[in-house]
Amino acid sequence: MKTTKYFDFRRQKPDRKIIKDEWIQRVIDSPIRKEVQSDGRIKLWGKIEEVNKYLRVILLEDGETVHNAFFDRAFKGEE
Repeated sequence: MKTTKYFDFRRQKPDRKIIKDEWIQRVIDSPIRKEVQSDGRIKLWGKIEEVNKYLRVILLEDGETVHNAFFDRAFKGEE
């Protein structure tokens, strides 16, 4: 999994250390929602059943480099 230095730094925060690479890859492979930001970055969401939370993954414009990943408390799933 390709990552940015920003992601590597942010991942050291206690609330982010619990996020597993396999969860990030799962969201990348099968997002339940996808949006492209005005800067070209790609936002993906997926439900992580193991913790009953939604994970947001931000990819760079290349569609494969992870820039950020965090549990999105505001996301309520598909309606």
